[in-house]
Amino acid sequence: MKNYIYDIYGRAKSIIEPVYLRNQSDRTKAVLAVVVVCFFWGTTWLASKKGVQYMPALQLAGIRQFLAGSFFLGYFFIKGFKLPTRDQFIQFGWMSLLMIVINNGFSTWSMKYIPSGLGAVIGAASPLWIAILSTFVFKETKLNAMTIIGLLLGISGILIIFSDYLQDLFNTNFSVGIVLNLIASVTWAFGTIFTVKNAKHVNPYFSLGWQMFLGGIVLLLVAWFSGQYTPLHSTGAEVWYSILYLVFVGSIITYSAFVYALKRLPAQQVSVYAYINPIVAVIVGALLNSEKLTIIIAAGTIVTILGIYLVNTGFKRKAKMDNE
Repeated sequence: MKNYIYDIYGRAKSIIEPVYLRNQSDRTKAVLAVVVVCFFWGTTWLASKKGVQYMPALQLAGIRQFLAGSFFLGYFFIKGFKLPTRDQFIQFGWMSLLMIVINNGFSTWSMKYIPSGLGAVIGAASPLWIAILSTFVFKETKLNAMTIIGLLLGISGILIIFSDYLQDLFNTNFSVGIVLNLIASVTWAFGTIFTVKNAKHVNPYFSLGWQMFLGGIVLLLVAWFSGQYTPLHSTGAEVWYSILYLVFVGSIITYSAFVYALKRLPAQQVSVYAYINPIVAVIVGALLNSEKLTIIIAAGTIVTILGIYLVNTGFKRKAKMDNE
């Protein structure tokens, strides 16, 4: 699941509570929680890559999201949360369609055709799409110098990476994987913009549970009716290792660590995971799945991440100036 949560739920910072560190122990635990997020969210790309070798991608994504959403909702119901209102349920539905069904479904599907590290870098480029859409489609903001430089660097970094995959681009399956991942990345950007505009008064983590739960059901239905479905009794242990890892490590543990850190550290510090995840994914893919890692790919990844950082920093500075 894929990867730019801070942009979606950054405004929830003020909803959760003002953060004032009470002691050094809290800060140390919060920093460790960020480390958990930085590393383990980066490994979920490889877990998805392994899983789609044994199960159709949409079915795999559906099972993951359904189980993770069920655990999240179970926790909130134990805490006394009530069922959402009709308007909230509709809101959760369209958010689920964008963020889970299309984004996670397509990004998982893309893992069947492209390296996990490449998928992570493309997925991490969502802030570039947010900048482009916010400026040229929704016309809600103007690009400042830092954001423009970030966009140029981000696009250049991706082109540098692709220069090492020129021959693969003539492979139909590889091209399909790239298109699926790009659609997922753009959809995440759309979802980010719509969520920030329309979901200000909803607990973001209760919403996330419903998004996972509803999205999981839709993905499983699509997989079933499209014939991209494997009977569970005929699946091997390998795919369940991937699913359990994605559910418990990639979703429950990592999201819990993210919430813990967000309550105790400034959001800007927690958001560092967005820059580290792609690096982790590229390295883990090379070490554990023999994916290509060349100087060109490494350089392109670093340039892309630098561009993403500048885009985010440029938007934050502009927002700060607008609020003064």
